[in-house]
Amino acid sequence: MLNFATQIAREAGNLLVQKLGSAKITTKGDINLVTEADIAAENLIIERIRSYYPQHGILAEESGESILIAGKRSEWKWIIDPLDGTTNYAHGYPCFCVSIALEHLGQLEIGVVYDPMRDEMFAAERGQGATLNDRRIRVSSVDELNQSMLCTGFPYNVRERPDFARDFTKFTMNAQAVRRDGSAALDLAYVACGRFDGFWEDGLSPWDIAAGALLIFEARGKVTNFKDEPLDIYNEQVLATNGLIHDTMMHIINH
Repeated sequence: MLNFATQIAREAGNLLVQKLGSAKITTKGDINLVTEADIAAENLIIERIRSYYPQHGILAEESGESILIAGKRSEWKWIIDPLDGTTNYAHGYPCFCVSIALEHLGQLEIGVVYDPMRDEMFAAERGQGATLNDRRIRVSSVDELNQSMLCTGFPYNVRERPDFARDFTKFTMNAQAVRRDGSAALDLAYVACGRFDGFWEDGLSPWDIAAGALLIFEARGKVTNFKDEPLDIYNEQVLATNGLIHDTMMHIINH
């Protein structure tokens, strides 16, 4: 199933590239964008899944959740973000990806994050490690926050999250650098391969988190909520690190 996931992620990514710069843009709410490319890529992925795995449930960003198959709840669920980084995409900023994960009885089994602009395929299967373009990846070995490059995201409802600015300021003052790229799934993949040493964000959705979290687990990193509790992709808070700076980042967030 991992090969299937990488194949459809690549197909969807290629579609996004084809439509880059010409896709019609609409809004969900005041500032949350959606493009026709989101819809087309999601439809492609769902069509492939329903053709090959008709008994599997699906949770997708644009079309919602479908987990009842012939009246029964499926043990398997595909979690899809057809275009993570929609605002970047809408402005022609080449930082976006396709994110696909597969969950079985609540446990993540497969995670794929594909960056079509760089042709980078991050892939992981539970217990089998994580790869970038078929080469094994590991989290970084940086163990001091002042030597770390961190990443975060700005939630859409940032005005309703007063802690965000406080945490951003603290990490900016204590880390070597802080970046904000606008694609949480890609940020998590970068933690998995050691480009970033840590990532935090509050306000994420399951399709933002699922694939990237498995990549980090399989690359021997650590992912929790802000209270150091085991990751729940249906919880909006994510702290993801190489494991070595996790406690330090947790302390800054909670004090």
